[in-house]
Amino acid sequence: MSSQKSATGKRRVLSGVQPSGEAHLGNYLGAFRQWVEFQDTYECFFCVVDQHAITGEYDPELLPQRIFDMAVSLLAVGLDPERCSIFVQSEVPEHTELTWLLNAVTPVGELERMTQYKDKSARLESIPAGLLNYPILMAADILIYRAEAVPVGEDQLQHLELTREIARKWNARYGDFFPEPQGIVGGTRRILGLDGEAKMSKSLGNTVGILAEPEEIWAQVRTAVTDPQRVRKEDPGRPEVCNVYSLHEFFTPPDDLPDIADQCRGATRGCVDCKRILADNIAKEFAPFRERAAYYRERPEEVFAVLTQGAQRASSLARETMDEVRRRMGMDWRKALGEAQADE
Repeated sequence: MSSQKSATGKRRVLSGVQPSGEAHLGNYLGAFRQWVEFQDTYECFFCVVDQHAITGEYDPELLPQRIFDMAVSLLAVGLDPERCSIFVQSEVPEHTELTWLLNAVTPVGELERMTQYKDKSARLESIPAGLLNYPILMAADILIYRAEAVPVGEDQLQHLELTREIARKWNARYGDFFPEPQGIVGGTRRILGLDGEAKMSKSLGNTVGILAEPEEIWAQVRTAVTDPQRVRKEDPGRPEVCNVYSLHEFFTPPDDLPDIADQCRGATRGCVDCKRILADNIAKEFAPFRERAAYYRERPEEVFAVLTQGAQRASSLARETMDEVRRRMGMDWRKALGEAQADE
């Protein structure tokens, strides 16, 4: 397996997020907290994957603002453009070029067995080719930077395994070049929405925006589902099955957790009071995010500069990769023929 170290000797990491606008609690717990930590231990590339977003229905007029808002969210949570590269996927055209070339080694059957493809296509009368090829674009996102590690949620592990298989097939045909990226699955388990049923999603309205004001956070958290067996305040609760308590574990000081759990079990604290504590702790943790977001919203030119700088860093590496890919696939024909003639 080929391996490409950065100039600093750090392993290279790539991850992306769809431009859904302002990020939410699920993005933060499931990905962004980990990304911030990675900045000191990996060479990091983080992108807003706008080309993935167009595989489903979307409003082209809203997309630019959503890209910008997601970029602001990334900066707000603590991604530092001096320690990582933040960019928009479509501003590095090598992503789509490599996607097309990887089509040459990707079996259709492997694409059709992807769980997300089967789930989404089952709801459509006409299936766009982009939905089927979505995992190849994801593979190109990773392989164009020869990333060795990819932070992923459990729902993306199947796609990452396909990326590894694509790398193996390409290497077998054209020579060892692409590393087979390893998944970094964080310690955070699957984050349920405030409804206690579905994954956190802005479209389902079961989450909290990371830039929401305290009163907005409380308005959402107070609707959260708790232990279904605790109907009245005097009923003893089960913190181990309560979705609100599971969120306390992320936002409430560890020393306070035993007291919250004991009062839940003993029915000495009601669910509304428990939610109030959670909402206040979330608002406290998100306060610096709101402050940084306000700064960048007033200075959009700084956000544009960050994304431009990130795209330049990414493009430099992507061009190196594509030069070698084209050469090995016989597509750098002018140079190849020129060298052959020179040898004669």
